[in-house]
Amino acid sequence: MSTSETAPPSAPGGIRGFADRRPFRHKLNVLVGVPLTVVAVLLAYLITDQVQQSSEAADAARLVRTSTEVATLVDRLEAEHQQAILLSVRHEATNDGGTPSQTPYRKAQLAVDNQVKEVRKAFGDRLPEDEARALREIDGLESLRNTIEQAYLPADNIDPAYANAATGLIDGLGLDRNSALATTFTGNLLDSLLRADAAHSAFETGVFSATTGDSNALIEFIGAVGSYDEYTHQVDRFARFATDAQAEQLAGIEHNTPQAAINRQYAELQIDPSSLQADSPAEIRQKFETALDSYPAYRKQAAIRLGITTSLIDQIADRAERASDDALRNAVLLLGLALLGFVVWLAFSVVVRRSVVRPVQALTQAAQQVAEDAERELARVADDDAEDDSPARLREMPATARDEIGDLAEAFNHVQTTAVALLERQVLSRRNVAEMFGNVGRRVSNLTTRQLALIDAVERGETDPEILERLYSIDHIAVRLRRNADSLMLLAGIRETVLDAGPIALTNVVRAALGQIEGFQRVQLLARTEVAVAPDIIGDLTLMVAELVENAVSFSPADSPVEVFVQNSTDGAAIVVADHGLGMDPERLDEENARIVRRERLDLVPSKVLGLFVVGSLARRWDIDVALSRTPGGGVTAEVTLPQSLLLAASAVKPTAPTTPAAATDDSGPRPPVPAGEHEDGPLPRRVRREEGPAAGEDPAT
Repeated sequence: MSTSETAPPSAPGGIRGFADRRPFRHKLNVLVGVPLTVVAVLLAYLITDQVQQSSEAADAARLVRTSTEVATLVDRLEAEHQQAILLSVRHEATNDGGTPSQTPYRKAQLAVDNQVKEVRKAFGDRLPEDEARALREIDGLESLRNTIEQAYLPADNIDPAYANAATGLIDGLGLDRNSALATTFTGNLLDSLLRADAAHSAFETGVFSATTGDSNALIEFIGAVGSYDEYTHQVDRFARFATDAQAEQLAGIEHNTPQAAINRQYAELQIDPSSLQADSPAEIRQKFETALDSYPAYRKQAAIRLGITTSLIDQIADRAERASDDALRNAVLLLGLALLGFVVWLAFSVVVRRSVVRPVQALTQAAQQVAEDAERELARVADDDAEDDSPARLREMPATARDEIGDLAEAFNHVQTTAVALLERQVLSRRNVAEMFGNVGRRVSNLTTRQLALIDAVERGETDPEILERLYSIDHIAVRLRRNADSLMLLAGIRETVLDAGPIALTNVVRAALGQIEGFQRVQLLARTEVAVAPDIIGDLTLMVAELVENAVSFSPADSPVEVFVQNSTDGAAIVVADHGLGMDPERLDEENARIVRRERLDLVPSKVLGLFVVGSLARRWDIDVALSRTPGGGVTAEVTLPQSLLLAASAVKPTAPTTPAAATDDSGPRPPVPAGEHEDGPLPRRVRREEGPAAGEDPAT
């Protein structure tokens, strides 16, 4: 193909001709509508995203603001926890059978129940499912409350219920999983604040309970130590996201008069924790009275702590609301700019669109058609199996305008012409190389055939068993060399068929293949069918089986067997070759299976296992299904399925008296594998001379 002889198209007149003659770069400068449209779409996406972020930020701000009610509920719940401890200790300290006053405990319960209603009211229909579940768990404390009111209950039975309820309230908010809060670290900030507040509240309760002297005082003290460690951890976490002022304000929980009194009691408990448990009811009453005297300090500390927490929550909510306002403001600003730019440039893009889009569309359509034609042509000339060997015929791309687009079309045609010439040179070079290798393979095959004839003549006149054994070894090596020459001719595209051969049993084809490999002694043959194969496939099928068995023997340990099964299948007959080596990973198996199926050139996509490439070529030639899979326990199993069209009934094989009886095969039941040779230390498998071909119905001598 040549583009130099192509006449330029006639230029249209009028405005259309003027527009076509204008340089493409000028039209490209005017063509701002398309990128502007893309920008407008992107801006619309950004605006929508900003509005969505604003809405999510507003929801997050409401969640932060509403979390004040949750913090209050946690404080009320901890106050009820403390009253439960007091009532339980009163039960333990009372010996006269009387019932202690339950009024403070019931007031604390009422405060918790009222605050639960406030939380539900504040959230409304926005109440998270996890938070609703946590509120239901608080409603489920009624049974525990009744038990505490009736009799003494150890503190270690009381603490888990209230502690889990408080933790569930904070977890139910899902602050650390809220995407709207995650962008500004607001979720982590608020989550660490609420957990620090709950941990310090649990610390206060633990210290107070340990001072009562009940039977679980030591356990309560240990719990207080753990709660304080958790508080310290959450304070450090809060400081990573908060400002210095906010971190200093949170530290105020530890720096006040009531907390100083609690710290003194905590320090006294640390002196001798083993003596915290009272030994008698009198001692319990004494410690209880002492703890009761200090209880107002705990309530004052709770009020101070709740005030600090509420103040910080308000600051965090203000921060979230500012983020929502900023997102909304950015969305409005982007919308205004996008509308302004779109309106200004829309008129210009409409005016110049026709002069630019028309030739571009024509060139695009022509390029697509040329690309499709070129793809078909390139696939044709690059296919080794294609019968049409004519040069590539690629279609020219028409020049639709006298501008840069027309120059581009001419340049494309020139590149295409050069590419075709280069492709033809590569195809010629590849065919020359293939012919050279084919000639080498044919010469090697002819030489080995002559060599085998000479060896056979010497074998006939030799009677010394040792010399015969050596001749058989040389004979075997020559047969393997001829097989490699056959593979080389196959890869070079040379096809040879034995014309004077008759149909033979499929098992005999496999035995003939075993005589062409190294390490045949490790092969165990198990025949489960008596079908025969057509004469024209005997040579290729023998080569295919030999390559598969050669791979199995080469890539498996020397002391492991290689099993070959000849059996019936639903589609015809199957030959299964299984080894027990390292095998291939799944990706490699998929790659090799795909390479067997598709038509592929060896010089473009080389295989690490050349024999599989030969197998794939033969499988496609005869429409044989070959599949590789993993052998149970390690190794590779190759299954060759022969279609019914390549098989003949066993009666088609004319029986003759074989020189060496073949191993009997009986499908009536299971039997041990039949080795490739009759004896493990017997002579090498004997080949069948090519010029004679395998006799109909005769097994190769072993």
